[in-house]
Amino acid sequence: MNRAAWLLADALRDPATTADLDPAGWTSLLAMARAEQLIGSLAHRLGGLPVPTAVARLLADARASAEQGRVAALWEAEMARRALAPLDRSVVLLKGTAFVAAGLAAGQGRSIGDLDILVPRDALDAVEAALLASGWEWVKPDPYDDSYYRRWMHELPPLIHRDRDRMIDVHHSILPLTARITPDPAAIIADSIALENGLRVPAPADMIVHAAAHLFADGDLAGGMRNLWDVDRLIGEFGLAGVAARAAHHGLTREVRRAVRLAHALYGTEIPPDWATPNRTDALYLRRLTARDGWGRATRPVTRFGFYVRSHWLRMPPHLLVRHLWTKWRGNGPSARL
Repeated sequence: MNRAAWLLADALRDPATTADLDPAGWTSLLAMARAEQLIGSLAHRLGGLPVPTAVARLLADARASAEQGRVAALWEAEMARRALAPLDRSVVLLKGTAFVAAGLAAGQGRSIGDLDILVPRDALDAVEAALLASGWEWVKPDPYDDSYYRRWMHELPPLIHRDRDRMIDVHHSILPLTARITPDPAAIIADSIALENGLRVPAPADMIVHAAAHLFADGDLAGGMRNLWDVDRLIGEFGLAGVAARAAHHGLTREVRRAVRLAHALYGTEIPPDWATPNRTDALYLRRLTARDGWGRATRPVTRFGFYVRSHWLRMPPHLLVRHLWTKWRGNGPSARL
C-alpha cells in the first residue's frame, strides 16, 4: 500500500488525522497533494486547524493560489460568455469552473486548468467562429490532429487566447464519438441550470455522471483522486437522488457506480447500502489511484501502463486505434489521413 496516498485521503476525509503527523508525514502529505492537484482542497480542509508554522505558510499560499485560480476561471468564463452571447445558444460550464461558478462545495480550493464548456453540436461552427473572432487561436496546427479532433472527438481542437494565455475546450459531448458508450449531451444541456449571468451548469446528477465518465470511460485514471473528491463533495451536497436513473440514461451505470464506490473507499463518502456492494476489480482501480510514493512520484509502472492501454481501448475500436497510433508514430505528417 502506498501510504502517502492514503495520508491524503484520510486528511481530506477527516482533517483531525493530521494532528499526529511528524515532519516526514507532512512532507509526504503535501507532496502527494501537490502531485494530485489537491493542495488547494487540502488547504481549505485544514483551515483553522493547528499545524506547524512552515506548513501553515505553505497552506496559506495554496489557499491564495486557489483563490486566484477561482477568480481567473470565472473571468475566463465571463469572456467566453461575452464572445458567445450574440449566438443566443446554451453554453454549459463543465468541471471546476462549473463548481466555482455555482458556488458548490466541490469548488472550494479546487485546482482549475482549462475552461471547459458544452454547447449543442449544431452550434459548433458558430461557436468556433465567434471564439476565433474574439482572440482565441488554435493550439494544434497539425492537419492530422485537427482532422482527428473534428471527426472523432467530443470536442473541438483546443484553443488558447492570444492575450490571456488561457485555454478553452469546446465540448459537444462528454465522451469521444469513437467510444463504446454514447451519452446524451442534449439531455445535459436541456436539464442544465441557469446562472445569473446567463451561463449554465449541469444538474448535480449530470455533474456526477460526467466525473465518472471522464475517469472510468475515457481516461487512464490520471488525476483520479481529485475526480473522486469532486464526487464526494457533490454527493455530500446533493445526495444520490436521481443519479442512478441519470447514469442509466447516459449508458454509464457501471462507471457511476464504480465512482461512488471508490469515493466511499477513499474518502468515506456516505452512500446507501445498495450503492456499496464491492466489485472484485475495485482493488485494482484503487491500486492505480494511489500509485505515488512519499515524494509524490509515480509508482507501479506496470499498473499505470495497463490503464493507459485501457484508456485507448475504450476510446476507439481496434482498427481505428491501430491506424491512429501508426499515423502518430510516423510523425503526424501533413499528408496523414484517418
